[in-house]
Amino acid sequence: MKKNIEVVDNIYKTAQMGIVGINDVLEKITNPELKDVIYKQLDEYQKITKEAQQLYKDYGIEPSKLSKMAKMNSKVMIEMKCQKDECNKTIAKMMIEGTNKGVIKITTALNNYNHEDEEIVKLANELLKIEQQNIEELKPFL
Repeated sequence: MKKNIEVVDNIYKTAQMGIVGINDVLEKITNPELKDVIYKQLDEYQKITKEAQQLYKDYGIEPSKLSKMAKMNSKVMIEMKCQKDECNKTIAKMMIEGTNKGVIKITTALNNYNHEDEEIVKLANELLKIEQQNIEELKPFL
């Protein structure tokens, strides 16, 4: 059961970090097409978060929280890097970098998991698919 919770934690925190990152950049985006892509990604992360919350509930535990440091780090990096004229490109690059971190985190969690709960595996794979799609959608904005 411990491994199950670890994978759910990774899924939940990855989606939560996506939400935090998106909320931190939304007001800085000036390109309407990029903003549409980012809003779509926000919806996807919110959906994954709700599904992960249901898994936590099924296991009778409360969702893990993102550290304040992770949240603050996101905001500070965006403020530091978005001082230039090419903020939209910077945001696309930062979102791809963050998404790559999520792909690595979820892939590692799956590789170390015995696939005991197929619902967890299904949700992790769904998140991976979304993350990879998000990267492709952001590439044109680099």
